[in-house]
Amino acid sequence: MRTIRPRYNESDLETVLLTSEDIQRRISELSSELSEHYQGEDVTIVSILSGALVFTADLIRSCNFPTRLDCLRAESYGNATTAQTPPRITNPLKTDIKNHHVLVVDDILDSGNTLKAIIAHLEKHSPASLKTCVLLDKPARHEKSFSADFCGFSIPDQFVVGYGLDFAERYRNLSCIGVLREELQNSDTHS
Repeated sequence: MRTIRPRYNESDLETVLLTSEDIQRRISELSSELSEHYQGEDVTIVSILSGALVFTADLIRSCNFPTRLDCLRAESYGNATTAQTPPRITNPLKTDIKNHHVLVVDDILDSGNTLKAIIAHLEKHSPASLKTCVLLDKPARHEKSFSADFCGFSIPDQFVVGYGLDFAERYRNLSCIGVLREELQNSDTHS
């Protein structure tokens, strides 16, 4: 007998906060801001896996400056709906960033703990400059005085999925960003 698997689609959302069109419009604006800031400099983009992958791909395609791409994996959520502390950086960079401009791209600035740990980790490699760009910012959740240099959207303190953001590794495929229905915010319901 064949098992019917859940679809993990927009019907699982309580509400859509950002449509695909909203996201693409803001990425275009961000790429203009970044292009103006870097003015043709060669920049190493460090994408934080796995959540920032979709955002990074769209962002670097629309930027008007030369880029190199590397990735770091930072684990802070697991199967929970709140960030765990301390975050763990689980793989090293493959690219030498010494004396290079570095832009860290992440999906969401929640408590700030993950980005702070990543910045401290990357500063040890002596980059020429180190900036951060996040798609989403939850100012109500910040535990430390930390803000991103470039930000797509400020959102309320709600658990969101879609456009690379996940719950228990699901919903990354959605083209929008929305609030996951509360009854689905339990990893047992997604087994």
